[in-house]
Amino acid sequence: QVQLVESGGGLVQPGGSLRLSCVVSGSFFSTYTMAWYRQAPGNQRELVANIARGGNTNYVDSVKGRFTISRDNVKKTVYLQMNSLKPEDTAVYYCYVQNFNRWGQGTQVTVSS
Repeated sequence: QVQLVESGGGLVQPGGSLRLSCVVSGSFFSTYTMAWYRQAPGNQRELVANIARGGNTNYVDSVKGRFTISRDNVKKTVYLQMNSLKPEDTAVYYCYVQNFNRWGQGTQVTVSS
């Protein structure tokens, strides 16, 4: 069964950077479509970015130019590099494996001065 373990969240000042990591178990990671979602209090969970098996990426408009999703198929890890963070980026961030509809436990990102 596919398991996901996220790390890298925390408290950062506006304009700062964080990198989230998600390690995925499973034998065929390179074939998975991976995504990062986020959910702020009182809001619905929203797609932030995804990356297909071939490396194609998509981003929600609000993070384009600031966030980068990437993957390392040897390490079975997907990353979310977040730069120029804003207070409105504050949320719990979740890793997601589309192929299995599986979620990670979530990691809190708080952007505040």
